[in-house]
Amino acid sequence: MADRPYTVLSAAMSLDGFLDAGTSERLILSTPADLERVDALRATCDAILVGAATVRRDNPRLLVRAPGRRADRIAQGLPDSPAKVTVTGSGDLDPDAAFFTAGTTERLVYCPPDLVGDCARRLGDRATVVGVDGPGVLVDVLADLAGRGVRRLLVEGGGRVHTQLLTGGLADELRLAVAPFFVGNPTATRLAGDGGYPWCPDHRARLVDAARLDDLAVLRYALSDRFEES
Repeated sequence: MADRPYTVLSAAMSLDGFLDAGTSERLILSTPADLERVDALRATCDAILVGAATVRRDNPRLLVRAPGRRADRIAQGLPDSPAKVTVTGSGDLDPDAAFFTAGTTERLVYCPPDLVGDCARRLGDRATVVGVDGPGVLVDVLADLAGRGVRRLLVEGGGRVHTQLLTGGLADELRLAVAPFFVGNPTATRLAGDGGYPWCPDHRARLVDAARLDDLAVLRYALSDRFEES
């Protein structure tokens, strides 16, 4: 068993690198065709991870939508959708959020050890709560997921989680849809925040594919020597 799953980061952003508008109004970045692309990607993964802020802000279901893809997973002896994973530092999670109520797939919540009891009581049987702590929280999360049999992990946000995985050198590939407009709001969430990144002018990420999908540019980057061409 590898010490962490093969990790794919997936995001849609504006031309100036924002994931949202920085307001209470949800910013629509993807198109129906792009959502179909992401659904196909979800169907290939064992688990989907998002930060707790994304659970609170976007209320995502994180399910494979296409009936044919769900049926294919079941035929392979898999759940119809990947397991859902979130990481919280505060334990502020609503047990009635779609993350916990949509679908029947396994749900995992990682939080500081001293919050495990409160989180477990709040969420009840809607999630398994696991304690992780320290500066290498996501390293421990990925190691625990690998120990649970997660071989391929899809990370769908938000910016803080993307930043920690990228600066930690914990991502194997990045799939990025770029919408043809600007946000221009410094309070909005960027794809990646400040930090020391492994990729720089002397160590460039490798562009594997670039495609046009509706009016989006869809880019795929290899970020590690574990990159899988499929």
